[in-house]
Amino acid sequence: MTALYTASATATGDGRNGHVRSSDGVLDFDLAIPKELGGAGGALTNPEQLFAAGYAACFHSALKRVASAQKVTLTDTAITIDVGLVQLPSGGFGLNVSIEAELPGLPEEQAKALLEAAHQLCPYSNATRGNVEVNLTLA
Repeated sequence: MTALYTASATATGDGRNGHVRSSDGVLDFDLAIPKELGGAGGALTNPEQLFAAGYAACFHSALKRVASAQKVTLTDTAITIDVGLVQLPSGGFGLNVSIEAELPGLPEEQAKALLEAAHQLCPYSNATRGNVEVNLTLA
């Protein structure tokens, strides 16, 4: 398959306590291990936050696209994604994801149907399907 768009970023330094920079320089910052994982935490981000932010933005776009195709007007919507770092039985690490959608003004069944349709369209959902536990909920 030919990519419609390719993003590129480079990590240097000490991994989770290192530095990341996108090829265009828009992203250019240090990382820190969160306190919950024994690091300093503080005002620096980490890979799980970056993944959550990208997934939330992408999923929200998928939701808007699905709603538009179905002629459903969405207002004041929000997608919150929690990304958990988990220990796998194999000794490695994995992720789990919770997606919470705020879809005010829609009947619950319609909101759930839009959420499921967005989950089928979103590239992050497609990339994680079968590899990462993902839970969808309405706020």
